[in-house]
Amino acid sequence: MNKFLKLFLCLMLDAVGYLSFVIPGIGEFSDVIWAPLSGYIMTKLYKGKAGRIAGVIAFVEEAFPFSDVVPTFTIMWIYTYLITSKTKKQL
Repeated sequence: MNKFLKLFLCLMLDAVGYLSFVIPGIGEFSDVIWAPLSGYIMTKLYKGKAGRIAGVIAFVEEAFPFSDVVPTFTIMWIYTYLITSKTKKQL
C-alpha cells in the first residue's frame, strides 16, 4: 500500500475514534466496539512487533474514556515512515 494512501486511511481511522465526542454519553459506549476493532486494524496495517505494540496502545487508548483525542493511527504512521525511515538512512 502506498504510504500516502496509508496516511489518508490513518487520518480517517483517527476521525472515527473522534466520533465518540459527537454524541456525549452514547459516544463513549461506541468505544466498547471501536476499541478492539481499532487494535485489530492497527495490527493489520503495521506488521511485526511494532504493529502488535501499536495495536495494544490503540486498544487501550480507545477503551479509556476521553482519551480519543490522541491520533494513534497517525502517530504510528509518523513513527513508521518518518522516524524509523530516517533512522535507517542514518545507519
